Amino acid sequence: MTLVLTAAAALTGRTGLEVALVAATILTGQLSVGWLNDVMDRGRDAQVGRQDKPIAMGWIDPGTVTFAIAIAVLLVVPLSIANGTYAGLAHLAALVSAWSYNLVFKRTRLSWLPFAVSFGLLPAFLSYGGLGGGMHGSPPSWAMTIFAALLGVGIHFLNALPDLVSDNETGIRHLPLRIAKRTGAPRLLMVSLVWTAVAAAGVAVTGFTVGVGQ
Repeated sequence: MTLVLTAAAALTGRTGLEVALVAATILTGQLSVGWLNDVMDRGRDAQVGRQDKPIAMGWIDPGTVTFAIAIAVLLVVPLSIANGTYAGLAHLAALVSAWSYNLVFKRTRLSWLPFAVSFGLLPAFLSYGGLGGGMHGSPPSWAMTIFAALLGVGIHFLNALPDLVSDNETGIRHLPLRIAKRTGAPRLLMVSLVWTAVAAAGVAVTGFTVGVGQ
């Protein structure tokens, strides 16, 4: 996420300082999302023996990671607003949506919704982006917003597919698992790959033709 959005900011002609600010903002936000996921899922990860999860393995205290999340949140608010008020609010709204996935939606058939919302808000973060508070740029194009939201849904399915067995064992009934039980994982994988590829192509074509903003 950090690399892609930083590259996108550079391609829109931002200054070096603005590109660096985008990178710092997205990285800080993504760290908070990933750490929150590991804290919330530590019991499930331990249950299925996830060796790649330090908290679940007891190598890092959950309180330490919770403190790191708090620091990341305190940093990401001013970093976001430093990209411009509208851009900052869009990024913070995308983060709240991402956090809601870990806190609420991950266990429901609406698990796709936070991904659609979070990814759909990222074009606004880029199109309104600048340096310093206030309004910069212009509203995001509808085409870019829609394709970004669809891309988010595809990424959700691709991320969920490798963990279907463990999620089923630990009672996480997100939408990909519900569909996979009816269609089979291989068929769902093919559909998810096609969906994600088409959405990504839509983002790329829109970016090079219409642009991120209106």
